[in-house]
Amino acid sequence: MPIRTASLNPQLHKNGARLHQIMAARVQLHGADHPPSEAEVTLREERNVLKLAKAERLKQAGAPKVKLVKVAKAPKAPKEAKEAKAGKAKPSRAEKLTKKAENAEAAKKATKKSAKT
Repeated sequence: MPIRTASLNPQLHKNGARLHQIMAARVQLHGADHPPSEAEVTLREERNVLKLAKAERLKQAGAPKVKLVKVAKAPKAPKEAKEAKAGKAKPSRAEKLTKKAENAEAAKKATKKSAKT
């Protein structure tokens, strides 16, 4: 499993701190002419591997990403218009106003009965 990109910098930092401690201890105990210990060699190799991995990730991050090509879908067939329901359909507002106006005209034209009869 690959190491997360964000975890390389802290690993490099920890490795560098341990390597520095081992090198300082070797120089203090044996002097600068003494050959490095096995732990120091291992830490140096690990540090080189981490640096190479970091450089590779930086290189990959700068490279263009592979994008998938979207395939156009075939258009769907248009839906058929719905048929009006047979039976009780509510009249529209325009129809209501027209009917009201017709009723008002019919009321005006109707003969009025006189109150005397």
